[in-house]
Amino acid sequence: MPSFHDFLLAVGFYTRLPCPAGLDYRRLPKSCVYLPLVGWLVGGISASVFWIALQIWPQDIAVVIALIAGILVTGAFHEDGFADVCDGFGGGYDKQRILDIMKDSQIGAYGALGLLLLLLLKFRLLTGLPAHLPPLALLAGHSISRWFPLYLMYRYDYARTQPSKSSGAVFKPDAKTLLLAGIPALLPFVLLPPLALTALIPMALVTLVLGRYFHRHIGGYTGDCLGAGQQVAEVVFYLFLNALWTFI
Repeated sequence: MPSFHDFLLAVGFYTRLPCPAGLDYRRLPKSCVYLPLVGWLVGGISASVFWIALQIWPQDIAVVIALIAGILVTGAFHEDGFADVCDGFGGGYDKQRILDIMKDSQIGAYGALGLLLLLLLKFRLLTGLPAHLPPLALLAGHSISRWFPLYLMYRYDYARTQPSKSSGAVFKPDAKTLLLAGIPALLPFVLLPPLALTALIPMALVTLVLGRYFHRHIGGYTGDCLGAGQQVAEVVFYLFLNALWTFI
């Protein structure tokens, strides 16, 4: 059964926040059930930074500072995965070449452009919301978007046969684990209008498309694919929340 120890493992692996020494990292795979709670931490810090910055600067500057805070807290963990996926699938022509490119620590043109456009889209979507809404969007977005990589882990197999930076966290959650993780992932939605729940539909559809795309080209997923899945799900949430605000 997952425990507080496993939660600390998740915090230590997926963020740069300080954690106690001596944690048993052999239990790291099972800690993935706490990914939405890690999203609470990252989203909560980003939301708090946004609110503080908004007392001093205009909303657009507050959004930039909040995004920087989120990147600093995670060490750009998921953004790095997104950039690697852009490079790998943009420049690779077969499974092995795609995997090799994603493993390369250097960022290429596809990764740089993809990351730039992703951050610009986040910035524009969050600045387009009423000033009181970005903190709630950040909290809910960071939490729910971290559930969808769990589905990819549940549905598909790990694509690499050799050890990598993420292979130590490989875990195939069962349906019960998905349900348990879904409870904290959805809790921040109580702070948003009920219509915001409809954003789950496009998030699910995009995740399904990504999963099939990854499976078709490399036979499953990698840690970079999970990071890309989280980033895409997060921005899709902001995208539809922004569109839905017209009707809320």
